[in-house]
Amino acid sequence: MGVAMPPLAEVRVTDEEREVLERWARRPESARALALRCRIVLGAAAGESSKEIAARLGCNSSTVGKWRGCFARLGIDGLHDEPRPGRPREIGDAEIERVVVKTLEDQPGDATHWSTRSMATATGMSQTAVSRIWRAFGLKPHRTESFKLSPDPQFIDKVRDIVGLYLNPPEAAVVMCVDEKAQIQALDRSAPVLPLMPGVPERHTHDYVRSGTTNLYAALNVASGQVITDMTPRHRAEEFRRFLNLIDRSVPEPLEVHVVLDNSSTHKTPRSSAGSFATRASRCTSRRPTARGSTSSNAGSPS
Repeated sequence: MGVAMPPLAEVRVTDEEREVLERWARRPESARALALRCRIVLGAAAGESSKEIAARLGCNSSTVGKWRGCFARLGIDGLHDEPRPGRPREIGDAEIERVVVKTLEDQPGDATHWSTRSMATATGMSQTAVSRIWRAFGLKPHRTESFKLSPDPQFIDKVRDIVGLYLNPPEAAVVMCVDEKAQIQALDRSAPVLPLMPGVPERHTHDYVRSGTTNLYAALNVASGQVITDMTPRHRAEEFRRFLNLIDRSVPEPLEVHVVLDNSSTHKTPRSSAGSFATRASRCTSRRPTARGSTSSNAGSPS
């Protein structure tokens, strides 16, 4: 005698359930398994047999029977997966709090900051567990950021002056950002550099010969990217004044010149204000100066 097959579960779908099933069935990418189950239920509600549904959807007949029965017993809630049993947590909330507090409030005795391995050794956890806890709470002890508070009482006014050049650029003017690098070592190799060849990289000696020091001045035109440079053997107010005159000669006469500087001591001497360039000096503001001039704003803290 053949084995009697269990009767098919009768599937009845209300209008509200049909609307939900059709909406979920149109999500084959984000919820593919749920979409397949909804199509099975809709096919069963339309009177199709399990074999017909399986052939049309490309699945097994037992799969069709399973989800027909689940929907008949539990409705739409029966189409969702049940919570699966998993491994219980080995690290409780108290251990997690201990790692977080230790990371924030303590410091290792032999290092500047905690690493996952040093924290694992100190807490008795694995390095992987510490790494997961840090990621969950966004802790990155190896990263630091810096800030500076300027004691200059005119700092806010100076920042407004410089920012105004960018937010409200003056017409018929150029903005120059001027900086300098002092005491640059002039080095040369003790032998000529051997050029690059096929299969052979460029080669040079490991030692070098000192040729004294030099000083580099540079002015960047913010709008065009043009850089005006000069090199001097000494770093004094006189050399800085000559560099300002070089900027003056490099900028066409009809244009105003706005220069943004730091607070180097060579920028603030009376000698730096002497010369033809100083006759064009005016205060840096967001408005266009009425007279043709150069704007010098020392935005750093006073030395």
